[in-house]
Amino acid sequence: MTTRTHILGFPRMGAHRELKTALERHWRGEIDAAALEATGALLRERHWRAQRDAGLDFVTVGDFAFYDHVANHIQLLGCEPPRFGFTGDTPELARYFSMARGVADAASHDHEGCAHGTHAGFALEMTKWFDTNYHYLVPEFTDATRFGLASVRLFEEVAQAQALGHSVKAVLLGPLSFLWLGKEKQQGFDRLALLDALLPVYEQVLARLKAMGVEWVQVDEPVLGLDLPEAWRHAFERSYWQLARGAPKLLLATYFSPLAENLRLACQLPVAGLHVDAVRAPEELTGVADWLPAHKLLSVGIIDGRNVWRADPDAALARLAPVAAKHGGEFWIAPSCSLLHLPFSLEGETGLDPELRGWMAFAIEKLAELRLLRAALDGEQASVASELEAARRAVAARRASPRVHRADVALRLARRVDGDDRRGAGFAQRQALQRARFALPPLPTTTIGSFPQTAAIRAARAAFRRGALDAAGYREAMQAEIALAVRKQEALGIDVLVHGEAERNDMVEYFGEQLDGFAFTANGWVQSYGSRCVKPPVIYGDVARPAPMTVEWTAYAQSLTRLPMKGMLTGPVTMLQWSFVRDDQPRSLTTEQIAWAIRDEVVDLEQAGIGIIQIDEPAIREGLPLRRAGWKSYLDGATRAFRISAGGVADRTQIHTHMCYSEFNDILPEIAAMDADVITIETSRSDMELLRGFGDFSYPNEIGPGVYDIHSPRVPDTDEMVRLMRKAAAVVPAGRLWINPDCGLKTRGWPETEAALTHMVAAARILRAELALE
Repeated sequence: MTTRTHILGFPRMGAHRELKTALERHWRGEIDAAALEATGALLRERHWRAQRDAGLDFVTVGDFAFYDHVANHIQLLGCEPPRFGFTGDTPELARYFSMARGVADAASHDHEGCAHGTHAGFALEMTKWFDTNYHYLVPEFTDATRFGLASVRLFEEVAQAQALGHSVKAVLLGPLSFLWLGKEKQQGFDRLALLDALLPVYEQVLARLKAMGVEWVQVDEPVLGLDLPEAWRHAFERSYWQLARGAPKLLLATYFSPLAENLRLACQLPVAGLHVDAVRAPEELTGVADWLPAHKLLSVGIIDGRNVWRADPDAALARLAPVAAKHGGEFWIAPSCSLLHLPFSLEGETGLDPELRGWMAFAIEKLAELRLLRAALDGEQASVASELEAARRAVAARRASPRVHRADVALRLARRVDGDDRRGAGFAQRQALQRARFALPPLPTTTIGSFPQTAAIRAARAAFRRGALDAAGYREAMQAEIALAVRKQEALGIDVLVHGEAERNDMVEYFGEQLDGFAFTANGWVQSYGSRCVKPPVIYGDVARPAPMTVEWTAYAQSLTRLPMKGMLTGPVTMLQWSFVRDDQPRSLTTEQIAWAIRDEVVDLEQAGIGIIQIDEPAIREGLPLRRAGWKSYLDGATRAFRISAGGVADRTQIHTHMCYSEFNDILPEIAAMDADVITIETSRSDMELLRGFGDFSYPNEIGPGVYDIHSPRVPDTDEMVRLMRKAAAVVPAGRLWINPDCGLKTRGWPETEAALTHMVAAARILRAELALE
């Protein structure tokens, strides 16, 4: 039987981030919705052509989104939250972006009838897609939620692909995963109770796809890789019995995690096929081959859809061949998950070190790897002999390269001792020393680190990179921007300042460029959310810091003011999570290497007179294994890495950290074990509900809950921020609270930034008087 190839999804942004450009032009009012739709149609056409040209048996349709695929399903399934107050004449795309970005002109006080205290103008909450750095928009559910087929966008895209002559495999997020990824906005309500109302809408969608001639529909149920409550596990069988009636062939797709106790369930569901992730769970392939009936299709995710390393063809074939033989039925191969998490192509990476480039494969190259493996599996090795040999040489070269391992890094880790990851005194003693040193007012105000990356900043950085601006000119330009940020913060009345990070392109890339063991691409962009793209570094070898990275800029900023200036660093776990990581050693070892490099920078900042140092760890929750069995090992290593990075300074030096866009309540003991003096967190999109867990846990150190959403163009007024901080003070003692935005301000403009921070400082003054803290 001939092996077939397919993918679970493809990057959306385009080879040159065309979608990002079009989205941001649309949001600025420079192009209309029709022009944006035309860009989307063109990108889909290009991406389907790439899949066809690579020899895939299907193009995948339904993976494209103008902002987020979960948001697409909110509209498809007709469950837009009523709090937005959409009327029948509001265009679908306008509603979509209102949910994603908030309503800029919404009043900023509470309205009677707003859903459970959540303001109508707030964007949907955004959180991480499983353990990736992609953010999805969180559906909102109450007992009043209703479903109905409400968008034809998916069907239009299927028709577009069919008109171009493609064989289509449509993709949907499955009903159980859709409900699981949402959030109840009503106390005591269980969103699983909505399943019976949701399934008929899925039936309508599937029936319509079948009527359009779609043979296969990929239904993604990644929650099968989680530790599910019994009620959710039991809901799968009845759901898929119902969906299979009158539907096209259903390919149930799981990824990111072992199926574990759900393996037998997944194999026995009434679907036509099953896709499994053989990169994250290779040990389960034998069990899948045992349990999956021969009449069902088996799709094996053998190409890593989340990392850039070239596949070892011999290892892949050694894994695939016995499973294909044992299963005996229809057999497909694919990447482990959607290629959404990879850059588009290596084609433009002419500046990347040729040796390192030869070790890598991006999305387009992964398609070619599938074609190569299929030919080899089907006995056509002669037709791909040269490609097989090239792949083997690349894999062998990477294993043998002396650039990967460093004796000095190994020696430093070998010499670590107990206590390297501990401060000298406990928090209470440190707090007393720090309060005496800085003499901050109650409810001190600060920001998370970055200020607007203006056109002038970007132009200066680009000119410096291409050699049109020399080092002295670049330094002068950046110092001018730093001085501007300091003056503005002083004028606003902010208590703890930041230098604004004008010189930084990205919070991970900036540091990685100055560390050994990291490599960088020119166009390796990956979508993080909406139009926001990141260009993850590639960690290919042992990590070390050859020289200070931030000290000059931070010390210069401190020289301009008498107020405390925060040093701003990215933490070791986030550096790891937001990079493409080497796969030849445990991730925990790479994390610790980064931690020691960051520790050197922390010590140098302290020696330069910087008394407050923030080590951001927004990705610490993101790295949590999806199965609880792996949590302790990961969290022990992650929190130790943070403490190593912070452990070299005196007790009077105040260590901050920042976390955002994740659910933290289930790891609060471990967050406390990081022992940061101050933690700032994103809480505004949840209307301060995320903070409740910190209060229930009695989080022992100081905390700054974000009072406004920096990802939305809305500028909330002072009353709104006061309301949020009153909620905060109801669960955390006011004497341990700070006031700050949700996240960094690099994506905002100066007018809205100054307006919002003016309101924030005013809110702090009102609250100090109201709570009698002066």
